[in-house]
Amino acid sequence: MSDPIITVEGLTKSYGKRLVLEDISLEVPRGKLVGLLGANGCGKTTLMKIITGLIHDYSGTVLIDGHRPGAFSKGETAYLSERTYLPEWFRMTDSIAYFGDFFPDFDKNKALELTQRLGIDPHQRLKTMSKGQKERLQLVLIMSRRAKLYVMDEPLGGVDPAARSVILDIIMKNYSENSTMLISTHLVHDLEQSFDHVLIMGRGKVLFAGDIGPIKAKGMSVEEKYKEVYGDAWQID
Repeated sequence: MSDPIITVEGLTKSYGKRLVLEDISLEVPRGKLVGLLGANGCGKTTLMKIITGLIHDYSGTVLIDGHRPGAFSKGETAYLSERTYLPEWFRMTDSIAYFGDFFPDFDKNKALELTQRLGIDPHQRLKTMSKGQKERLQLVLIMSRRAKLYVMDEPLGGVDPAARSVILDIIMKNYSENSTMLISTHLVHDLEQSFDHVLIMGRGKVLFAGDIGPIKAKGMSVEEKYKEVYGDAWQID
C-alpha cells in the first residue's frame, strides 16, 4: 500500500500476563472509511488507544502520517472514545470553547450547528446528562474538527435505532474531505455500505485486512465475510 495514513509493524501489547495484541502488522489506507470489526475483548479499543497516543507501553512500531503517536499526531487525529473525558462541570458551551482553544482545526460554527441539530442544551452540565446525551456531545466535538484521521470507538454503541440514522448522517457528511475514518463497530449491517476497507480482529490478531471491492465482486456482504473469516475467534479465554 502506497502512503498509508497508519502503519503498524510487529505491535504487541500485554496487560500483566494477559496478551491483548500479538505481533500485529497492518496498514490503513489514506482517504478511506475503514471498518474495524471484532468481538469484545479482541483488542480493538487497545489498538485505537495506541494509535491515538493514549497508550505508550507496547513493543513494535506505530506510525501516524509518518510520525510516532505523540503531540504531532494528536493534532491530526480526532478520537471518539468509549468514555467521556471532559470535566463533569462542563457545559456544551465550555466544551466548545475548550476544543476551540486546544485544536486549531476546530470549527466552532459547525459545533454550534450540530449542537442545535442534535437537540443538545448548550447550557446543560455534563453531570446532569444521560449517557446518550454525553455521547452526542462528544460526537459534535469530534465531527467539528477538520482532522486528517478520525478514530471512532463504537459511535453507534449506545444509540437507539430511532436516532441511529441521524448520527450516521452526521458522521458521513461532516468528516473532512480526503480524511481517513477508522470506525470500530459491532453494527456491521448499518455501516457496511459506507466502508471502503475492513480490518477484522480476533484473539489479538488481524484475521483479515482488505478493500471492499473484491468482497463485493464475490457476491458477499461485509457481514458475510466477517462470519467467514472469524470462525471461533470470538471466543475469549
